[in-house]
Amino acid sequence: MIKITHISHIESLIEKHETPVKANSKGDKKNIFVLLVLYTLQGVPLGLSLAIPIIIQNMRLSSFKEQAKFSLAVWPFSLKILWAPLVDSLFIRKLGRRKSWLIPVQYFLGIFFFITGYYINEWLYNGSKLNINALTLLFFILNFLAATQDIIVDGWALTMLKKQNISYASMCNSAGQTFGIFLGYNLSVLLISESFWNKWWRTSPLPDGVITLQGFFYFWGIIYIVITTLVAIFKYEKDYLTEFDAINLSILKTYMLLFSIMKLPSIKMFTIILFTIKMSFCSVDAAFKLKLINCGITKDEIASIDLLIIPLNICLPFLIAKFTSKEKPLKNYFNTIPYRLIFGVILAIIVYLTPYFLVQTGSLLITYKVFLVLMYSLQQLSVNIMTLTSMAFYASISDPKIGGTNMTLLATISNLGNAWSKTGALWLIELLTIKRCSIGPRQFCSSLNNQNEMCSLFGGTCEVFIDGFYIETIICTIYGIIWIFIFRKIINNLQSKHVKEWHVEIKSKEIY
Repeated sequence: MIKITHISHIESLIEKHETPVKANSKGDKKNIFVLLVLYTLQGVPLGLSLAIPIIIQNMRLSSFKEQAKFSLAVWPFSLKILWAPLVDSLFIRKLGRRKSWLIPVQYFLGIFFFITGYYINEWLYNGSKLNINALTLLFFILNFLAATQDIIVDGWALTMLKKQNISYASMCNSAGQTFGIFLGYNLSVLLISESFWNKWWRTSPLPDGVITLQGFFYFWGIIYIVITTLVAIFKYEKDYLTEFDAINLSILKTYMLLFSIMKLPSIKMFTIILFTIKMSFCSVDAAFKLKLINCGITKDEIASIDLLIIPLNICLPFLIAKFTSKEKPLKNYFNTIPYRLIFGVILAIIVYLTPYFLVQTGSLLITYKVFLVLMYSLQQLSVNIMTLTSMAFYASISDPKIGGTNMTLLATISNLGNAWSKTGALWLIELLTIKRCSIGPRQFCSSLNNQNEMCSLFGGTCEVFIDGFYIETIICTIYGIIWIFIFRKIINNLQSKHVKEWHVEIKSKEIY
């Protein structure tokens, strides 16, 4: 239990005012730039974690089980709450509460980019066997470091920005991370693509792209080390501890405070919401691009489609930052869900029709491509609006006393709901898919009872009879509709709660 005998000056930062405080970037422009750079660096490993599945699917049509295994590489973003209190509690005061962690973590990121670059060709291209275990392990480490950097920057944003500009934290997170994902995903796929450069930019064919995947990792290793050095030297971190020295949370106290936050009724209900909503979209989110590749769309074309909507993804946070700071972000989050469900169903239909349209020529093929880009852009717009509004809500209810831990708790719950649903979706697609042998009695193919081998012995191939992707999409959409009716009133109630109902009051130096 937490006894209360002292109210810190920090409470002034988390009071809800009857009149909303208007955000004003004046005086915070340099801080916003620094946050954008740091969030961009955070997005690069995530982007590369998106690029690798596309690359291996394009190379050898890897199984969805292999894709599910590699999806574990991004799980650190869903587990970071386990070590967030350490980041909030252990630091060197002379160096700064956040810089004590940021500097070594980003240097380690640079080092592991070099290590990954050294081995990446061996894991991907050495013979016919893909070393999925090594890829998953190294990317797990990269994302572990990036997730730790996320804890640090989320906490630093709450103190780096003026209190009236806290809403800009979600803007910087969304825009910076989106740009970082673009650099790690779209840019890597296109720069290393031999076919893309030979088709569109070269007068005569040449081997490889303009840079190798190995060179791309080396480049980012250098960038991380250079930027980290500049931040260490030139970015000053104010001694924010002087404002609440009376609290002075130790590691144990921070973990106890974290558990106290998790017991709050508002947090419990919000956890259920974040942990369950992503099941509504997991099939399309996890497998849409992989299914397009299976249907004949190349990785270069997919990266190009993503490239077209990157400007929208980057500009969106700036365009609606004022909107999210004035309106009710959780309500806006909820209102976007039906649109995301609709666009998800449309994308599944597009995947189903893709083989038919790819054999067409002329205006019919162009119409298909335009419609694909338009629907995918709208689906991504709904995804980004939900992300941005949820981040704005996290920032509005987080307690700056333990900003890193508080923000991380909320973001981790959301990430965990996203991670487990996507991994589960990839596993289930293969299990729900029913295949039949192309010859003979058209018996069903299964790894059980050696039916796949028997089909091959007769000279046949196992062909998809019922695709698990479409079954899963239907199930997820029905689930999403039911979810909306169940949680509508609950979300309105959570949005109306006072900010103090999301905090554990600390008014004593002792926690016991």
